[in-house]
Amino acid sequence: MIEFVRGKLAEVNGSMAVLETGGVGFGIYVNGRDAASLSGKKDEVLLYTYLNVREDAMQLFGFLSRDDLRVFKLLLGVNGVGPKAAMGILTALSANDLKFAVLSDDAKTISMAPGIGKKTAQKMILELKDKFSLEEAFEEKYQENTAAVSGGQTDSQAEAVQALVALGYSGSDALKAVKAVDGSESLDTEAILKAALKNMSF
Repeated sequence: MIEFVRGKLAEVNGSMAVLETGGVGFGIYVNGRDAASLSGKKDEVLLYTYLNVREDAMQLFGFLSRDDLRVFKLLLGVNGVGPKAAMGILTALSANDLKFAVLSDDAKTISMAPGIGKKTAQKMILELKDKFSLEEAFEEKYQENTAAVSGGQTDSQAEAVQALVALGYSGSDALKAVKAVDGSESLDTEAILKAALKNMSF
């Protein structure tokens, strides 16, 4: 297995990034989000990779984060979801948005991905729900988007997201509402929940 490829980014052409390492250019398929992040970079890049072997081709898929690779592999385990569909899902939704959608039974959000209908989205929810943790997803998302704030997510923030999901809001909407609460890292669950509900009353 090729666990990762590290090299100088030679070019990004659509959904393919070419990394030069040891005098060899590796063509690696990337999702739309990673392609946008890579565009214009001239530095050394590391992509976590998955080698897909078919009868007529060998394809290398790459991801900027190890978590994206893990989610990609989980998607491939869902019957009817191939590499192309999985990359489409991770272009339409970030790995964390997908986790929140799965955990909150939000088939509508998942079916926004190209080529994913409602039935496939529901199948994904059924097969992946026990593979994700809301607390873990919240912590990853919080750390990703609040690098300027010291520390990870608080228990109160995680509980507020869980409460909003229990009230019927999608995981992604619940997270956005909690993140929009000023000073939420120092508030208790009840205060965060009240403020978040005001944010969602648009």
